[in-house]
Amino acid sequence: MKYDIVALGEILVDFLPMGKDDQSDAVYARKAGGAPVNLLATASKFGAKTAFIGKVGNDSFGGFLRNTLKNCGISDKGLVDDNEHNTTLAFVTLDDTGDRSFTFYRNFGADTFLSRDEVDTELISNTKLFHFGSLSLTSSVSRSATEYAIDTAKKSGAIISYDPNYRALLWENEDVARETLGMYTKFADIIKLSKEEASLICGLNTREAAVELLYKQGRKIVLITDGANGVVYYGANELGYVPSLDVKPVDTTGAGDIFFGTFLSEVIKANKPVEALTFNEITGFVEKAVNISGKSTLRKGAITSIPDIK
Repeated sequence: MKYDIVALGEILVDFLPMGKDDQSDAVYARKAGGAPVNLLATASKFGAKTAFIGKVGNDSFGGFLRNTLKNCGISDKGLVDDNEHNTTLAFVTLDDTGDRSFTFYRNFGADTFLSRDEVDTELISNTKLFHFGSLSLTSSVSRSATEYAIDTAKKSGAIISYDPNYRALLWENEDVARETLGMYTKFADIIKLSKEEASLICGLNTREAAVELLYKQGRKIVLITDGANGVVYYGANELGYVPSLDVKPVDTTGAGDIFFGTFLSEVIKANKPVEALTFNEITGFVEKAVNISGKSTLRKGAITSIPDIK
């Protein structure tokens, strides 16, 4: 296979708060964002050969994002320029604990207009693992493209991973989000959710119950993260738990993506079918992912915060 991980989904610019200027106006820093891109940048940093499929506006922000992919060692062969729609933007707000919330400028954002015909199936047919998230499911156009990509990955025999990255502002309502996010879990071999996403999809109050339910529905590995409360996971017919790293976060933007990117890069390095991984191996992958993602919260940004740890 030519690639280790190919991901499809949103690519955007995050504007992070960087204090105030001398006139007390907020100052923002431009950072590359989008969960699939953060994940690929992490996997690439740890040795995986990666490629991205998505869409940006034919504008300065789109050019910035294309250069970011190249600088991270991610192939931009599947990145499409859109002459009609602008690159998607997101403004990030951080609370006192470093936790973040988003304001999206995504109505008619280029990432939502990736069409089925624009999906580079050659990339997907030549990868060991295909990854997708949920933001490409919020638009009928990019949703069709995502389904086509998943079908291509299934036919090529790739491992499939899924992150139902729930952003309430991007959905019509919670019921629509619940139904859609849950519908796509069946396609995944490996799924990573936050505690809130697990509760939304499964309707269960505990991570242990949710992770076991999804595993017994046919997922091969299920990971549920909960910030400072660590990670509960199910794989190789066993339930496990790894505590979080004891740090004081500055910015948690992209931490879940960095966690999953690290985990998937370890899966690739193991070079065996997902179902052949032992519980001890899976535990080791989770421990490394917790360590890397925990350290990433000590710096602002997502891609720029991936630590130099091998």
